[in-house]
Amino acid sequence: MELVEVGEKTYYIKNPTNIGIYKISENEVYLIDSGNDKEAGRKIMKIMNERGWNVKGIICTHSNADHIGGNKMIQDRTNCDVLAHHVEKNFTENPILEPSFLYGGFPFKDLRHKFLLAKESKVEELESHLPEGLEFFPLKGHFFDMVGIKTSDDVYFLADSLFSETTITKYHLFFIYDVREFLNTLDYLETLKGSCFIASHCEATKDISDLIALNRNKVHEILDKIYEFCENEMTFEEILQAIFEVYQLTMDANQYVLIGSTIKSYLAYLYDEDKITYEFKENKMVWRKKND
Repeated sequence: MELVEVGEKTYYIKNPTNIGIYKISENEVYLIDSGNDKEAGRKIMKIMNERGWNVKGIICTHSNADHIGGNKMIQDRTNCDVLAHHVEKNFTENPILEPSFLYGGFPFKDLRHKFLLAKESKVEELESHLPEGLEFFPLKGHFFDMVGIKTSDDVYFLADSLFSETTITKYHLFFIYDVREFLNTLDYLETLKGSCFIASHCEATKDISDLIALNRNKVHEILDKIYEFCENEMTFEEILQAIFEVYQLTMDANQYVLIGSTIKSYLAYLYDEDKITYEFKENKMVWRKKND
């Protein structure tokens, strides 16, 4: 983990999930997310100790396990507050909800691991506990009530509202809960003016315009492919298989629930746009283009 200063009071730790730091005093800080597990928490605490910083609180941009995995270890050690917003608070307090939601039932044992199932932490509502110098704003789309954080240094932490060129080029698909809100969030991001932008899985940058266009274009590309698949009647499983074959991806349990849930969100968007419809045949749900 590398600590990078991006403002008078604002830092971040380079990590597979970037971790924000905001100083509220000479020796007290708030974290923005906590990494993917207790080992990430230990590394964060090592940096805190080296700097002589005390963790006053952890702000959770959203409740995915790779963003809250260090919460419990850090909270147990420091007795810090953990803050999250609305539905994200419920998921952070009850992390079994994430794999349960993704799978659509009780998650079988191959889904009950740290990548999808974080440890529980005690959580307060972000809106009523946000420290002075920080602002939060909605970034819906990727997850239910995901938020971004702006610091007094005009640094924006953008959570998973954007994915990197490397991720998009390699995997093509990234998790989306609500496609319409994800696209609306991309439009909103275009209006932001700041000194630095840090998305959770991207390099820090002063200009996110190209990244916004890349994410938007990929979403529309996938929508077009699913729409084309629906030229013929196809079940969800067949559409999922077709997507994996087009992008030469390999299925496993994690990908099945993460990308499977995302494909269902794409289908919901196309259905709500009156592009496709469904019916039940031989006790199977099939999707097809809507007749003009």
